[in-house]
Amino acid sequence: MRVIGLTGGIAAGKSTVSEALREQGAAVIDADKVGHEAYQPGTGTFQALVAHFGPAIVAADGSIDRRALGGIVFADPTKREELQAIVWPRMKEMMRGRLAELRDAGTAVAVIEAAVLIEAAWTDLVEEVWVVQVPESIAVERLISRNGFSEADALARIRAQLTNEQRAAHARIVIDNSGAIEQARAKVREALAATPR
Repeated sequence: MRVIGLTGGIAAGKSTVSEALREQGAAVIDADKVGHEAYQPGTGTFQALVAHFGPAIVAADGSIDRRALGGIVFADPTKREELQAIVWPRMKEMMRGRLAELRDAGTAVAVIEAAVLIEAAWTDLVEEVWVVQVPESIAVERLISRNGFSEADALARIRAQLTNEQRAAHARIVIDNSGAIEQARAKVREALAATPR
C-alpha cells in the first residue's frame, strides 16, 4: 500500500487536493475527524484532558467544550504544548490502526490529510509527504473572503504555522494550488502516476 501524508498551511487548499486523491481511488484519513473522535467522552484522551485541564472544559452535555479549551490553550503556548502532548500521540495510534485496516482490506493508496503532519511527528506513518502550498498573499485573500478575517488576523494565523519552505523541505511532491482546481487535479494525477522513491 502506498501511504501519502498530505499537508499544507491554512487556506492552501488541502481539501481540494484530498478530494482529487479520492477521485483517483485513494482512501483518505482526515486527521481533523480523528481528532474529534479522540475527544469523545469515554475515551482515554477525554479522561486525560479533563484530568489535566480540569472540569471547566466539560460542556453541559458531557463533551469537551472546545471553545473553553481553546481559550485556555491559545492564550498560553505552554498549555498548547501540553494539549498537543496529550492528543497528538493518541491520534497517531488511531491513524496507525486505520492504516492497518486499510492495508488488510487491500487498499492501494492511503492518504493521511493533516495540517500538523510534520509538527506532530506523524511523518513516520507515511512513505512520502505531499505539501500543498500557495503564496502568502493568496492565503490572506482566501482567509479574508472565506472566513471573514481581517488582514492582520489572517497574517497572524499564517505566520503561526510552518512556512512553505519549512514544509517543502520534507516533501517528495509540492503542489502549488494557487491556480484553477483543474491544475491541482492534473498535478495529483501526475504525482500518483510517478513511481514513489
